[in-house]
Amino acid sequence: MKNINGKTVLITGAAMGMGALHAHRAVVEGAATLVLWDINEPALAKTARELRELGATVHAQVVDVSDADAIAAAAQQVRDEIGTVHILINNAGIVRGNSYFWETPSAADTTLTMAINAVAPMLITREFLPGMVATTEECRVINVASAAGLTANPRMAAYCGSKWAAVGWSDSVRLELEQAGHRHIKVTTVCPYYISTGMFDGARPAPLLPILDPQHVVDQAWKHSKSGSPFVILPRAVVLSEVVKGIVPTPVRDFLAGRVLGIHKTMDDFVGRR
Repeated sequence: MKNINGKTVLITGAAMGMGALHAHRAVVEGAATLVLWDINEPALAKTARELRELGATVHAQVVDVSDADAIAAAAQQVRDEIGTVHILINNAGIVRGNSYFWETPSAADTTLTMAINAVAPMLITREFLPGMVATTEECRVINVASAAGLTANPRMAAYCGSKWAAVGWSDSVRLELEQAGHRHIKVTTVCPYYISTGMFDGARPAPLLPILDPQHVVDQAWKHSKSGSPFVILPRAVVLSEVVKGIVPTPVRDFLAGRVLGIHKTMDDFVGRR
């Protein structure tokens, strides 16, 4: 995909953080129409207003992506009023607490984490993928997962579980599209380490694993998704961790990550977005 001129782009979690950065990048790239989904109505209105001032055509919808019925209703409205979505960016996500899993005070937090991080991208993509399949135009699905979807870490078990689910599902859909011959659609799974958007406030960097700049992550996601890359893994040290996982015995890997590099302590002071 050389450019996205004339394309319709839908972004979830679009009101702030990386979602808003993705929306601004879509304007720069020349998108014809932006569809912004978020549950935060005031922040969504502000972002939509800023984008319209840049000359963008923006449709802002208040959508709770943890609600399957809300997803279905909003998606039908998009199809009826706008048409085919060419680029879908499943960006919405949450992280809760820094407790051990059995000490998590609310079971609802676990359910909500799975609903937003794992189930919502599946339901949303299911709504728009048939339209992508039907068109002859190049299309993209960008699923923002996490490095935590590749490598487990203490004090974020539900989050890791949700992102492991997202990674497995996303790459399976990529393979299904290839197998079915729909090569005009490419799926890219984005797996970044902690990002300085506020969502991971209090989380610590680790050797070889700096806290990432959100604009850098967005730029890399766009660059590699346009070329059809299946994965964007940031920083590259995460890839090294995956290689080590396949070679080094688990107790040795746990010792290196936990005791030597301190990775297993990175969530100890996590507070998240206030």
